[in-house]
Amino acid sequence: MSIRTEYDILVIGGGAAGLAASLAAARSPGIVPLLVSEGPLGGDCTFTGCVPSKSLLDQAARGTDFSWAMRTVRAAVERVAENENESVLRSHGVAVVRGRARFLTSRSVEVDGTVFFAPRIVIATGARPGFPPIPGLQEVDVLSSDTLWDLEKQPDSLVVLGGGAIGCELAQAFVRFGSRVVLLEGQDRLLPAEDAAAGAVVADALRADGVDVRTGVQVTRVERAQSGGVRVTLGEGPVGRASNREKTGSVPAQGEAAEVLQGEQLLVATGRAPVTSGLDLEKVGVLLDERGAVQADPYLRTSVAGVYAVGDVTAKSAFTHTADEMGRIVAGNALRTRGRGTRFDDRIVPRVTFTSPEVAQVGITEAAAVGMKGVLVAQLPFDTVDRAIISGMEQGFVKILAGPRPLLGKAFGGRVIGATIVAPRAGEMIHELALAMRTNCFTGRIAQTIHAYPTWSMAVRQAAAQFFMEVDGRRARPPHAM
Repeated sequence: MSIRTEYDILVIGGGAAGLAASLAAARSPGIVPLLVSEGPLGGDCTFTGCVPSKSLLDQAARGTDFSWAMRTVRAAVERVAENENESVLRSHGVAVVRGRARFLTSRSVEVDGTVFFAPRIVIATGARPGFPPIPGLQEVDVLSSDTLWDLEKQPDSLVVLGGGAIGCELAQAFVRFGSRVVLLEGQDRLLPAEDAAAGAVVADALRADGVDVRTGVQVTRVERAQSGGVRVTLGEGPVGRASNREKTGSVPAQGEAAEVLQGEQLLVATGRAPVTSGLDLEKVGVLLDERGAVQADPYLRTSVAGVYAVGDVTAKSAFTHTADEMGRIVAGNALRTRGRGTRFDDRIVPRVTFTSPEVAQVGITEAAAVGMKGVLVAQLPFDTVDRAIISGMEQGFVKILAGPRPLLGKAFGGRVIGATIVAPRAGEMIHELALAMRTNCFTGRIAQTIHAYPTWSMAVRQAAAQFFMEVDGRRARPPHAM
Protein backbone atom coordinates (compact mmCIF):
# COMPACT_ATOMS: atom_id res chain seq x y z
CA MET A 1 0.00 0.00 0.00
CA SER A 2 1.51 3.32 -1.07
CA ILE A 3 1.81 6.19 1.40
CA ARG A 4 0.82 9.70 0.43
CA THR A 5 3.85 11.94 0.86
CA GLU A 6 2.71 15.34 -0.46
CA TYR A 7 0.42 17.60 1.56
CA ASP A 8 -0.75 21.21 1.54
CA ILE A 9 0.58 21.94 5.03
CA LEU A 10 2.63 19.85 7.45
CA VAL A 11 2.50 20.34 11.21
CA ILE A 12 5.20 18.93 13.50
CA GLY A 13 3.91 18.30 17.01
CA GLY A 14 0.61 16.96 18.34
CA GLY A 15 0.06 19.21 21.36
CA ALA A 16 -2.48 22.00 21.70
CA ALA A 17 -0.84 24.24 19.07
CA GLY A 18 -0.35 21.44 16.55
CA LEU A 19 -3.88 20.11 16.97
CA ALA A 20 -5.37 23.58 16.53
CA ALA A 21 -3.28 24.31 13.45
CA SER A 22 -4.11 20.97 11.83
CA LEU A 23 -7.84 21.18 12.48
CA ALA A 24 -8.04 24.81 11.37
CA ALA A 25 -6.21 23.97 8.15
CA ALA A 26 -8.53 21.03 7.49
CA ARG A 27 -11.51 23.36 7.62
CA SER A 28 -10.17 25.23 4.56
CA PRO A 29 -11.75 23.87 1.34
CA GLY A 30 -9.46 21.57 -0.60
CA ILE A 31 -6.68 21.58 2.00
CA VAL A 32 -5.24 18.31 3.33
CA PRO A 33 -2.93 18.78 6.34
CA LEU A 34 -0.47 16.24 7.74
CA LEU A 35 0.18 16.13 11.47
CA VAL A 36 3.43 14.44 12.56
CA SER A 37 3.64 13.63 16.26
CA GLU A 38 6.30 11.73 18.15
CA GLY A 39 4.38 11.74 21.42
CA PRO A 40 0.73 11.07 22.22
CA LEU A 41 -1.79 13.38 20.58
CA GLY A 42 -2.91 16.05 23.01
CA GLY A 43 0.61 16.71 24.25
CA ASP A 44 1.70 18.00 27.63
CA CYS A 45 -1.54 19.76 28.52
CA THR A 46 -3.61 16.60 28.29
CA PHE A 47 -1.20 14.08 29.76
CA THR A 48 1.16 15.92 32.14
CA GLY A 49 0.00 19.51 32.43
CA CYS A 50 -3.34 21.28 32.72
CA VAL A 51 -5.66 18.29 32.83
CA PRO A 52 -3.95 16.10 35.46
CA SER A 53 -2.72 18.97 37.63
CA LYS A 54 -6.13 20.63 37.92
CA SER A 55 -7.76 17.27 38.57
CA LEU A 56 -5.23 16.60 41.33
CA LEU A 57 -5.85 20.03 42.86
CA ASP A 58 -9.60 19.41 42.90
CA GLN A 59 -9.17 16.03 44.56
CA ALA A 60 -6.81 17.46 47.18
CA ALA A 61 -9.29 20.24 47.98
CA ARG A 62 -12.00 17.60 48.51
CA GLY A 63 -9.82 15.68 50.95
CA THR A 64 -9.75 12.43 49.00
CA ASP A 65 -7.16 9.70 49.47
CA PHE A 66 -4.06 10.10 47.28
CA SER A 67 -4.46 6.72 45.58
CA TRP A 68 -8.08 7.46 44.75
CA ALA A 69 -7.09 10.92 43.53
CA MET A 70 -4.49 9.53 41.14
CA ARG A 71 -7.02 7.07 39.73
CA THR A 72 -9.42 9.96 39.21
CA VAL A 73 -6.66 11.99 37.54
CA ARG A 74 -5.87 9.19 35.09
CA ALA A 75 -9.55 8.70 34.30
CA ALA A 76 -9.90 12.41 33.54
CA VAL A 77 -6.87 12.29 31.24
CA GLU A 78 -8.32 9.31 29.38
CA ARG A 79 -11.66 11.06 28.85
CA VAL A 80 -10.07 14.24 27.50
CA ALA A 81 -7.68 12.27 25.30
CA GLU A 82 -10.60 10.46 23.66
CA ASN A 83 -11.39 13.65 21.76
CA GLU A 84 -7.84 14.05 20.47
CA ASN A 85 -6.96 10.64 19.07
CA GLU A 86 -6.03 9.71 15.51
CA SER A 87 -9.48 8.54 14.49
CA VAL A 88 -11.04 11.83 15.59
CA LEU A 89 -8.46 13.85 13.67
CA ARG A 90 -8.84 11.73 10.55
CA SER A 91 -12.61 12.17 10.72
CA HIS A 92 -11.96 15.90 10.44
CA GLY A 93 -9.68 15.48 7.44
CA VAL A 94 -6.29 15.53 9.15
CA ALA A 95 -3.75 12.89 8.11
CA VAL A 96 -1.64 11.63 11.02
CA VAL A 97 1.84 10.10 11.02
CA ARG A 98 3.51 8.98 14.24
CA GLY A 99 7.26 9.40 14.59
CA ARG A 100 10.09 11.91 14.92
CA ALA A 101 10.45 14.50 12.18
CA ARG A 102 13.59 16.23 11.02
CA PHE A 103 14.00 18.85 8.33
CA LEU A 104 15.66 17.97 5.05
CA THR A 105 14.76 21.24 3.32
CA SER A 106 12.36 24.08 4.08
CA ARG A 107 9.73 22.09 2.16
CA SER A 108 10.42 18.53 3.28
CA VAL A 109 10.88 16.47 6.43
CA GLU A 110 11.93 12.88 7.05
CA VAL A 111 9.97 10.73 9.50
CA ASP A 112 11.47 7.33 10.28
CA GLY A 113 12.81 6.88 6.76
CA THR A 114 9.87 8.35 4.82
CA VAL A 115 10.13 11.82 3.26
CA PHE A 116 7.07 14.08 3.29
CA PHE A 117 6.70 17.28 1.28
CA ALA A 118 4.63 20.42 1.90
CA PRO A 119 4.95 24.05 0.79
CA ARG A 120 4.15 25.16 4.35
CA ILE A 121 5.56 23.63 7.53
CA VAL A 122 4.55 24.52 11.09
CA ILE A 123 6.83 23.77 14.06
CA ALA A 124 4.73 23.01 17.15
CA THR A 125 7.00 20.74 19.19
CA GLY A 126 6.27 22.37 22.55
CA ALA A 127 8.50 22.39 25.62
CA ARG A 128 9.75 20.06 28.32
CA PRO A 129 10.68 20.62 31.99
CA GLY A 130 13.92 22.53 32.38
CA PHE A 131 16.47 21.71 35.09
CA PRO A 132 18.77 24.31 36.67
CA PRO A 133 22.55 23.66 36.77
CA ILE A 134 22.67 22.63 40.43
CA PRO A 135 25.57 20.33 41.38
CA GLY A 136 24.39 16.77 41.90
CA LEU A 137 20.93 17.29 40.42
CA GLN A 138 21.61 15.07 37.40
CA GLU A 139 22.73 12.20 39.67
CA VAL A 140 19.50 12.09 41.68
CA ASP A 141 16.11 10.70 40.70
CA VAL A 142 13.83 13.72 40.79
CA LEU A 143 10.23 14.37 39.87
CA SER A 144 9.14 16.88 37.25
CA SER A 145 5.72 18.01 36.08
CA ASP A 146 6.08 15.28 33.41
CA THR A 147 7.03 12.34 35.65
CA LEU A 148 4.98 13.18 38.74
CA TRP A 149 1.99 11.34 37.33
CA ASP A 150 3.78 7.98 37.52
CA LEU A 151 3.70 8.06 41.32
CA GLU A 152 1.92 5.10 42.87
CA LYS A 153 2.58 6.08 46.48
CA GLN A 154 2.15 9.41 48.16
CA PRO A 155 5.51 10.74 49.41
CA ASP A 156 5.69 11.35 53.14
CA SER A 157 7.80 14.43 52.48
CA LEU A 158 8.35 16.52 49.37
CA VAL A 159 10.80 19.31 48.56
CA VAL A 160 9.57 21.52 45.72
CA LEU A 161 12.14 23.57 43.86
CA GLY A 162 10.49 26.56 42.17
CA GLY A 163 7.83 28.96 43.42
CA GLY A 164 6.13 29.71 40.13
CA ALA A 165 2.64 28.57 39.19
CA ILE A 166 3.48 24.86 38.88
CA GLY A 167 5.47 24.72 42.10
CA CYS A 168 2.83 26.56 44.13
CA GLU A 169 -0.05 24.48 42.78
CA LEU A 170 1.60 21.13 43.41
CA ALA A 171 2.98 22.14 46.82
CA GLN A 172 -0.53 23.01 47.94
CA ALA A 173 -1.99 19.81 46.52
CA PHE A 174 0.51 17.53 48.26
CA VAL A 175 0.34 19.27 51.62
CA ARG A 176 -3.44 18.85 51.51
CA PHE A 177 -2.97 15.15 50.89
CA GLY A 178 -0.91 15.06 54.08
CA SER A 179 2.69 15.18 52.81
CA ARG A 180 5.23 17.40 54.55
CA VAL A 181 6.14 19.99 51.94
CA VAL A 182 8.96 22.53 51.69
CA LEU A 183 8.73 25.03 48.82
CA LEU A 184 11.95 26.75 47.73
CA GLU A 185 12.07 29.87 45.55
CA GLY A 186 15.24 31.74 44.62
CA GLN A 187 13.58 35.12 44.25
CA ASP A 188 12.29 37.04 47.24
CA ARG A 189 8.64 36.15 46.66
CA LEU A 190 6.40 33.48 45.21
CA LEU A 191 4.92 33.89 41.72
CA PRO A 192 7.64 36.36 40.69
CA ALA A 193 6.04 36.89 37.27
CA GLU A 194 2.80 38.12 38.85
CA ASP A 195 1.77 41.09 40.96
CA ALA A 196 3.84 41.15 44.15
CA ALA A 197 0.77 41.45 46.35
CA ALA A 198 -0.66 38.32 44.73
CA GLY A 199 2.47 36.35 45.57
CA ALA A 200 2.21 37.48 49.20
CA VAL A 201 -1.40 36.28 49.48
CA VAL A 202 -0.50 32.88 47.99
CA ALA A 203 2.49 32.54 50.35
CA ASP A 204 0.20 33.18 53.34
CA ALA A 205 -2.35 30.67 52.02
CA LEU A 206 0.29 27.97 51.50
CA ARG A 207 1.73 28.52 54.96
CA ALA A 208 -1.75 28.31 56.44
CA ASP A 209 -2.11 24.92 54.74
CA GLY A 210 1.18 23.79 56.26
CA VAL A 211 3.71 24.36 53.46
CA ASP A 212 7.14 25.47 54.68
CA VAL A 213 7.65 28.36 52.23
CA ARG A 214 11.24 29.49 51.73
CA THR A 215 11.87 32.51 49.50
CA GLY A 216 15.18 34.13 48.59
CA VAL A 217 17.03 30.82 48.97
CA GLN A 218 19.92 29.43 46.97
CA VAL A 219 20.17 25.68 46.41
CA THR A 220 23.86 24.81 46.18
CA ARG A 221 23.77 21.04 46.01
CA VAL A 222 21.45 18.05 45.67
CA GLU A 223 22.44 14.48 46.60
CA ARG A 224 21.03 11.14 47.59
CA ALA A 225 20.40 10.67 51.28
CA GLN A 226 21.89 7.56 52.93
CA SER A 227 18.54 6.75 54.48
CA GLY A 228 16.77 7.15 51.14
CA GLY A 229 15.31 10.19 49.45
CA VAL A 230 17.24 13.35 48.68
CA ARG A 231 19.29 15.94 50.53
CA VAL A 232 19.06 19.58 49.44
CA THR A 233 21.76 21.99 50.63
CA LEU A 234 20.91 25.66 50.84
CA GLY A 235 23.51 28.39 50.42
CA GLU A 236 25.45 29.83 53.33
CA GLY A 237 24.71 33.18 54.88
CA PRO A 238 21.67 35.45 54.65
CA VAL A 239 20.51 34.42 51.16
CA GLY A 240 20.21 30.76 52.04
CA ARG A 241 18.32 31.50 55.27
CA ALA A 242 15.89 34.18 54.10
CA SER A 243 12.82 32.29 55.21
CA ASN A 244 14.26 31.69 58.67
CA ARG A 245 14.70 35.45 59.08
CA GLU A 246 11.01 35.80 58.31
CA LYS A 247 10.16 33.27 60.99
CA THR A 248 12.59 34.23 63.76
CA GLY A 249 13.83 37.70 62.90
CA SER A 250 17.44 36.50 63.19
CA VAL A 251 20.11 36.94 60.54
CA PRO A 252 22.71 34.17 60.36
CA ALA A 253 26.30 35.29 60.29
CA GLN A 254 28.23 35.01 57.03
CA GLY A 255 29.95 31.65 56.89
CA GLU A 256 27.41 29.94 59.14
CA ALA A 257 26.92 26.25 58.30
CA ALA A 258 24.60 25.72 55.37
CA GLU A 259 21.16 24.34 56.04
CA VAL A 260 20.39 20.86 54.70
CA LEU A 261 16.87 19.72 53.95
CA GLN A 262 15.84 16.14 53.39
CA GLY A 263 12.79 14.78 51.63
CA GLU A 264 11.52 11.51 50.29
CA GLN A 265 11.04 13.14 46.87
CA LEU A 266 12.32 16.27 45.12
CA LEU A 267 10.04 17.97 42.59
CA VAL A 268 11.80 20.36 40.21
CA ALA A 269 9.43 23.03 38.87
CA THR A 270 11.79 25.78 37.73
CA GLY A 271 10.48 26.34 34.23
CA ARG A 272 10.30 24.70 30.83
CA ALA A 273 12.64 24.55 27.86
CA PRO A 274 11.56 24.57 24.18
CA VAL A 275 11.94 21.27 22.29
CA THR A 276 14.03 21.84 19.18
CA SER A 277 16.75 19.19 19.38
CA GLY A 278 16.72 16.61 16.60
CA LEU A 279 14.73 18.78 14.19
CA ASP A 280 17.85 19.82 12.25
CA LEU A 281 16.63 23.40 12.16
CA GLU A 282 20.13 24.67 11.51
CA LYS A 283 20.15 22.75 8.23
CA VAL A 284 17.42 25.01 6.81
CA GLY A 285 18.36 28.21 8.64
CA VAL A 286 15.58 28.51 11.23
CA LEU A 287 16.91 30.88 13.90
CA LEU A 288 16.66 30.29 17.65
CA ASP A 289 16.92 32.79 20.49
CA GLU A 290 19.28 32.61 23.47
CA ARG A 291 16.89 30.22 25.26
CA GLY A 292 16.75 27.88 22.30
CA ALA A 293 13.22 28.92 21.34
CA VAL A 294 12.29 29.31 17.68
CA GLN A 295 12.16 32.97 16.72
CA ALA A 296 8.79 33.89 15.23
CA ASP A 297 7.40 37.28 14.27
CA PRO A 298 3.89 38.48 15.19
CA TYR A 299 2.54 36.61 12.15
CA LEU A 300 4.23 33.43 13.49
CA ARG A 301 6.71 33.31 10.59
CA THR A 302 10.23 32.05 11.27
CA SER A 303 13.40 33.28 9.58
CA VAL A 304 12.72 30.84 6.70
CA ALA A 305 9.94 31.55 4.20
CA GLY A 306 7.16 28.99 4.40
CA VAL A 307 8.20 27.76 7.86
CA TYR A 308 6.14 28.87 10.88
CA ALA A 309 6.31 28.25 14.64
CA VAL A 310 3.59 28.20 17.29
CA GLY A 311 3.08 27.34 20.93
CA ASP A 312 5.65 26.71 23.65
CA VAL A 313 8.49 26.14 21.18
CA THR A 314 8.44 29.90 20.58
CA ALA A 315 9.40 32.61 23.05
CA LYS A 316 5.81 33.81 23.13
CA SER A 317 3.14 33.24 25.78
CA ALA A 318 3.44 29.64 27.02
CA PHE A 319 -0.12 28.63 27.83
CA THR A 320 -2.46 26.08 26.31
CA HIS A 321 -5.01 28.73 25.38
CA THR A 322 -2.37 30.81 23.59
CA ALA A 323 -1.02 27.71 21.84
CA ASP A 324 -4.54 27.01 20.60
CA GLU A 325 -4.94 30.61 19.44
CA MET A 326 -1.58 30.60 17.68
CA GLY A 327 -2.44 27.32 15.98
CA ARG A 328 -5.64 28.69 14.51
CA ILE A 329 -3.95 31.94 13.46
CA VAL A 330 -1.00 30.21 11.80
CA ALA A 331 -3.25 28.00 9.68
CA GLY A 332 -4.97 31.06 8.26
CA ASN A 333 -1.70 32.94 7.76
CA ALA A 334 0.10 30.02 6.10
CA LEU A 335 -2.74 29.33 3.69
CA ARG A 336 -3.33 32.94 2.65
CA THR A 337 -2.54 33.85 -0.93
CA ARG A 338 -2.29 37.58 -0.21
CA GLY A 339 -1.03 39.72 2.64
CA ARG A 340 0.59 38.72 5.90
CA GLY A 341 -2.55 37.62 7.70
CA THR A 342 -3.44 38.00 11.37
CA ARG A 343 -1.06 39.11 14.11
CA PHE A 344 -0.84 37.17 17.34
CA ASP A 345 -1.12 39.68 20.19
CA ASP A 346 0.17 38.30 23.48
CA ARG A 347 -0.54 41.52 25.39
CA ILE A 348 -4.13 40.51 26.11
CA VAL A 349 -3.68 36.94 27.29
CA PRO A 350 -5.23 36.01 30.65
CA ARG A 351 -3.31 33.57 32.82
CA VAL A 352 -4.33 31.75 35.99
CA THR A 353 -2.49 30.06 38.84
CA PHE A 354 -4.90 27.50 40.27
CA THR A 355 -3.90 27.68 43.90
CA SER A 356 -6.47 28.36 46.59
CA PRO A 357 -7.09 31.27 46.28
CA GLU A 358 -6.54 31.50 42.53
CA VAL A 359 -4.40 34.22 40.96
CA ALA A 360 -5.52 35.62 37.60
CA GLN A 361 -3.67 38.25 35.60
CA VAL A 362 -4.13 40.02 32.27
CA GLY A 363 -2.13 42.87 30.77
CA ILE A 364 0.57 44.65 32.75
CA THR A 365 1.21 44.53 36.49
CA GLU A 366 1.30 47.52 38.80
CA ALA A 367 5.10 47.35 39.01
CA ALA A 368 5.33 47.64 35.22
CA ALA A 369 3.04 50.69 35.27
CA VAL A 370 5.19 52.77 37.63
CA GLY A 371 6.20 55.94 35.84
CA MET A 372 3.67 55.53 33.02
CA LYS A 373 1.94 58.83 32.35
CA GLY A 374 -1.73 59.01 33.25
CA VAL A 375 -2.07 55.48 34.67
CA LEU A 376 -4.22 54.95 37.75
CA VAL A 377 -4.78 51.83 39.88
CA ALA A 378 -8.00 50.81 41.58
CA GLN A 379 -7.66 48.14 44.26
CA LEU A 380 -10.39 46.53 46.32
CA PRO A 381 -9.65 43.98 49.07
CA PHE A 382 -12.11 41.13 49.40
CA ASP A 383 -12.68 41.72 53.10
CA THR A 384 -14.96 44.57 51.95
CA VAL A 385 -16.88 42.42 49.45
CA ASP A 386 -20.13 40.85 50.64
CA ARG A 387 -19.71 37.55 48.78
CA ALA A 388 -16.28 37.02 50.33
CA ILE A 389 -17.63 37.81 53.79
CA ILE A 390 -20.59 35.47 53.27
CA SER A 391 -18.28 32.65 52.12
CA GLY A 392 -15.68 33.24 54.83
CA MET A 393 -12.94 33.57 52.19
CA GLU A 394 -11.75 37.14 52.47
CA GLN A 395 -8.17 36.72 51.25
CA GLY A 396 -7.26 38.51 48.05
CA PHE A 397 -8.21 41.56 46.03
CA VAL A 398 -9.20 42.98 42.67
CA LYS A 399 -6.74 45.39 41.09
CA ILE A 400 -7.49 47.25 37.84
CA LEU A 401 -5.02 49.45 35.95
CA ALA A 402 -6.41 52.09 33.60
CA GLY A 403 -4.58 54.39 31.19
CA PRO A 404 -5.55 57.21 28.88
CA ARG A 405 -7.09 56.55 25.47
CA PRO A 406 -5.75 58.30 22.38
CA LEU A 407 -7.46 61.70 21.91
CA LEU A 408 -9.92 61.02 24.74
CA GLY A 409 -7.33 60.82 27.52
CA LYS A 410 -8.82 59.73 30.85
CA ALA A 411 -12.40 60.51 29.86
CA PHE A 412 -14.90 57.97 31.20
CA GLY A 413 -12.14 56.53 33.40
CA GLY A 414 -9.75 55.63 30.61
CA ARG A 415 -9.20 52.13 29.23
CA VAL A 416 -8.19 48.97 31.07
CA ILE A 417 -4.51 48.10 30.51
CA GLY A 418 -4.05 45.43 33.16
CA ALA A 419 -5.70 43.60 36.02
CA THR A 420 -4.90 41.17 38.81
CA ILE A 421 -7.48 39.20 40.77
CA VAL A 422 -6.76 36.98 43.77
CA ALA A 423 -9.89 35.10 44.77
CA PRO A 424 -11.42 31.62 44.92
CA ARG A 425 -12.84 32.13 41.39
CA ALA A 426 -10.31 34.57 39.97
CA GLY A 427 -9.83 32.44 36.86
CA GLU A 428 -13.47 32.91 35.93
CA MET A 429 -13.55 36.60 36.85
CA ILE A 430 -10.56 37.76 34.81
CA HIS A 431 -12.26 37.33 31.44
CA GLU A 432 -14.50 40.36 31.93
CA LEU A 433 -11.35 42.46 32.14
CA ALA A 434 -9.65 40.64 29.27
CA LEU A 435 -12.68 41.46 27.12
CA ALA A 436 -12.51 45.08 28.28
CA MET A 437 -8.89 45.24 27.13
CA ARG A 438 -9.69 43.54 23.84
CA THR A 439 -12.41 46.07 23.04
CA ASN A 440 -10.67 49.16 24.51
CA CYS A 441 -13.60 49.42 26.89
CA PHE A 442 -13.85 52.44 29.21
CA THR A 443 -13.70 51.57 32.90
CA GLY A 444 -16.91 53.56 33.12
CA ARG A 445 -18.73 50.88 31.14
CA ILE A 446 -17.70 48.28 33.72
CA ALA A 447 -18.81 50.52 36.59
CA GLN A 448 -22.17 51.09 34.88
CA THR A 449 -22.83 47.40 34.18
CA ILE A 450 -25.19 45.73 36.66
CA HIS A 451 -23.56 42.71 38.28
CA ALA A 452 -25.66 40.11 40.08
CA TYR A 453 -25.58 40.20 43.87
CA PRO A 454 -23.99 38.53 45.74
CA THR A 455 -21.30 37.36 43.31
CA TRP A 456 -17.53 37.45 43.31
CA SER A 457 -17.64 39.49 40.09
CA MET A 458 -19.43 42.29 41.93
CA ALA A 459 -15.96 43.23 43.19
CA VAL A 460 -14.89 44.06 39.63
CA ARG A 461 -17.64 46.65 39.34
CA GLN A 462 -16.84 48.07 42.78
CA ALA A 463 -13.17 48.39 41.88
CA ALA A 464 -13.97 50.08 38.54
CA ALA A 465 -16.13 52.61 40.37
CA GLN A 466 -13.01 53.89 42.16
CA PHE A 467 -11.97 55.65 38.94
CA PHE A 468 -14.98 57.98 39.45
CA MET A 469 -15.69 58.18 43.16
CA GLU A 470 -14.57 57.11 46.58
CA VAL A 471 -15.68 53.56 47.39
CA ASP A 472 -15.41 52.52 51.06
CA GLY A 473 -12.69 55.13 51.53
CA ARG A 474 -10.73 54.16 48.42
CA ARG A 475 -10.12 55.98 45.16
CA ALA A 476 -7.97 55.11 42.16
CA ARG A 477 -4.35 56.11 42.78
CA PRO A 478 -1.04 56.28 40.89
CA PRO A 479 0.87 52.96 40.71
CA HIS A 480 3.35 52.19 43.48
CA ALA A 481 6.68 50.43 43.19
CA MET A 482 6.25 46.92 44.56
